[in-house]
Amino acid sequence: HVQLVESGGGSVQTGGSLRLSCTVSGITDSTPCMAWFRQAPGKEREAVAAINSAGSPTHRPSVKGRFTASKGNTKNDAYLQMNNLQPEDTAVYYCAYRRWSTACGDFKDYAYWGQGTQVTVS
Repeated sequence: HVQLVESGGGSVQTGGSLRLSCTVSGITDSTPCMAWFRQAPGKEREAVAAINSAGSPTHRPSVKGRFTASKGNTKNDAYLQMNNLQPEDTAVYYCAYRRWSTACGDFKDYAYWGQGTQVTVS
């Protein structure tokens, strides 16, 4: 079965950096979409970034220039480098996966999710 495992969250001061990692297992397709979402307390979940199997990222305007999505050496690994973190970035961050059907950066139909990792900026 499909499983996603995230790591790398934590607490940092304003302006600091964190790098989130995600590994997906149990997939068979060669062109997976992987994406990052976040949910702050009392707010709806929002998309942050996506990466396709070619390594081409999409970033939401609110994080563009500060966050960078990338893929690892295998199609199963994805990363989110977060720089210049701000208090409004505080949230639980989730990694998600789906098969490629439309552009990964449309953030639609992601069906498999990691457990989430807390990012706190103060």
